[in-house]
Amino acid sequence: MSFHIFLASTLIVPGSGNGASKTNGTTVPEPQTESSGVKSGSFRQILQRFRASDGQPGNRPTKFLQSLLGISCPPAKMRLVLRNRIIIFIFLSLSPLGCAQQPSQPSTKKSSQPQVRVNMLNVCTPSKEEQQQIASALSRVPKQPLFSQDFEVDRGRSTLDQQPDFLPINERTHVSRDTDSAAWVRIRREFAVQALYSTVQYSFSQDPKNMVETLVFKVRDPKDLLQVSIEDDASSVTSPAAMLGTNTPVSRIRLERFGKASVVLARCPATATGSAPDQSAYEPLFQTASSIDADYRNLLRVPQTVPEELNRVTAASAPAKPGARSVRKRAGTHP
Repeated sequence: MSFHIFLASTLIVPGSGNGASKTNGTTVPEPQTESSGVKSGSFRQILQRFRASDGQPGNRPTKFLQSLLGISCPPAKMRLVLRNRIIIFIFLSLSPLGCAQQPSQPSTKKSSQPQVRVNMLNVCTPSKEEQQQIASALSRVPKQPLFSQDFEVDRGRSTLDQQPDFLPINERTHVSRDTDSAAWVRIRREFAVQALYSTVQYSFSQDPKNMVETLVFKVRDPKDLLQVSIEDDASSVTSPAAMLGTNTPVSRIRLERFGKASVVLARCPATATGSAPDQSAYEPLFQTASSIDADYRNLLRVPQTVPEELNRVTAASAPAKPGARSVRKRAGTHP
């Protein structure tokens, strides 16, 4: 549009503001339009007037265009030159617009190294919101549950031959090279009524150093919360029956959530670089979890079942003794 206005303004003969042009002494009236303060006809009428004025003596538009475009050619060839210049001008005007409309291509180069996301959990001093989530999950555990007739009791022995990979390379930590094994017993029951939790699973494991029991409640329809686990441990200096006969305090509470980091509360002892943190504010949560652990230990008949199953694991793991060979004497005849 601006190019049309520019070309129209250059083709107007000075003094022809009355809207008429002279061709061979004949006055031709033209419709007048107003654009940017300059009266002129349409672009087609300007070109017609330009063609009619070719070769006329004293033609000021032709001379003006020759001086403006910097060319020197006969008037008959002016139309061809002007058309070529117009085509080049339009092409150069539209090229930046086409380049600007091209969408930027996203980089498809992928890093060879996988992204690793590490979530740091504050297990010693959780926030107020996390404390409320732990208290809410523990309060919804059935105190007098109704179990279905289905149940499961498993036992076995697992070899502990994997060196922990969470230690730094130069960490001066003693790792036993002996191949240890742990005997374990697992008991699972299902809740008969429609409650928040669908199943409860108790597991007990014993290795040469520690004994650990874990109680896990799995949510029936997980949306935010997946499961709740309660854990306590003791040294293997005592027997499993002695540990199960007492109410061992809970040492760890864990809430596993869907698509979020877990919420954990654990007892933190003193370290070599500092004293133990003050966890008196979390003692009610530990007491509630210990009470749930003690109740379900009796509901699942853990003190009677676990020692019996561990004895079976020990008997199955003992090497078989070769049986005594029976000596048969053949009855012989004396000569």
